[in-house]
Amino acid sequence: VYLLDPPVYAEVVGRRGDNVTLPCILREKPSHYKVKWTKLEPERVGSENIIMISNAHAFKPYGHLGPRASLRNAHAMDASLQLGHLELEDDGMYRCELVNGIEDENVVITLRIEGWLPFLGVVFPYQSKHGRYKFTFHEAKEACAEQDGTLATYNQLYRAWTEGLDWCNAGWLRDGTVHYPIIRPRPVCGGELLPGIRSYGPKNKDVDRFDTFCFTSQTSGSVFYKSGSFSFEQAEHTCKHQGAELALVGQLYAAWRFQNFDQCDGGWLKDGSVRFPIINPRKHCGGVPDAGVHSFGFPNKMMHLYGAYCYR
Repeated sequence: VYLLDPPVYAEVVGRRGDNVTLPCILREKPSHYKVKWTKLEPERVGSENIIMISNAHAFKPYGHLGPRASLRNAHAMDASLQLGHLELEDDGMYRCELVNGIEDENVVITLRIEGWLPFLGVVFPYQSKHGRYKFTFHEAKEACAEQDGTLATYNQLYRAWTEGLDWCNAGWLRDGTVHYPIIRPRPVCGGELLPGIRSYGPKNKDVDRFDTFCFTSQTSGSVFYKSGSFSFEQAEHTCKHQGAELALVGQLYAAWRFQNFDQCDGGWLKDGSVRFPIINPRKHCGGVPDAGVHSFGFPNKMMHLYGAYCYR
C-alpha cells in the first residue's frame, strides 16, 4: 500500500561531470519507515553498495558515492536521489527501497552516463610499465581508472574494432572476459584466423594476467604539447609552470578522438610513458601507417629526448 510510484522515466541519462536526479516518489508515508538507496552490482562480493539511508527527519550517506549524493526533498513525498559530478563508473542500476518493518518495496532506476555510449567515447589498450600481461582483472580495472578511464565493454571494443583498432595483445573487459581485436591477421596474431574479435572467454580474475582495454569519454579540459628535450621530471615541471599537469593516457586519447589532436612529437605522460597522437599519418611521423595514439613505451625517465603532453 505504500508502494513507491513507478518512475515516469525508468532510465536517466547524464554526462560525466554533470548532476542528475534519480526519481523516487512515495505514494503514502508509513508511520515509521526508512528509504535506502543502493547501487546494484551483481558481481560485487560482500556487502551491498549502499549510498544513503534516510527517514522523515534525516539522511546518512555511505560509501564512495555518499559524498556526492543528497536527497532532493522537493516535497514531503519526495525521496529522489541527487548525484553530483558524475563519473564513468556511476553508470548502472540503482534501487530505491522503502523499508517498513518487515515489508520492503522498491523501484529500480537505470543511470546511463552518455560517455558509455560507444560513439561518444574511445577505447584504448593499456599495458603495464613492467611489460606484457601483468594485470589481474582487479589491477586492470585500477589501471584504467588511473588513466581517466574504466574497463571497456565488449560492445565498445567491437565498435573500436570496426573503426580500425587492431591490437595483438589480449586484454580484460568489464565482464571479466579477455579478448583482442584483429583487422590484419598475421603469424604473431593468431595466424590465418579470420579478422575479428578474438576471445579467450572468461578468466580467473584473481590469478590470470593480461593487458587491459579501457574506455574513456570526452573530458572537460584540454591537452596541449610543450616542445623540448625533457627528462620526465622536467616535463612535470614544464606542465606545472603552465598551470597544468602531465596528461593521463585516457586524456590524450580523448584529445586525439574528440579534438582531432595531431602532434608528430613524442611526449611524456603522467604514467611515465611516451606517446604521440596522429590524425593524418605521414612519412615524417615515424612512418606509422595508421592514425591513432602511438607509443614509445616506458623509456628511462632520465632521458632528455621528449617533449611533454600537458592537461589543463
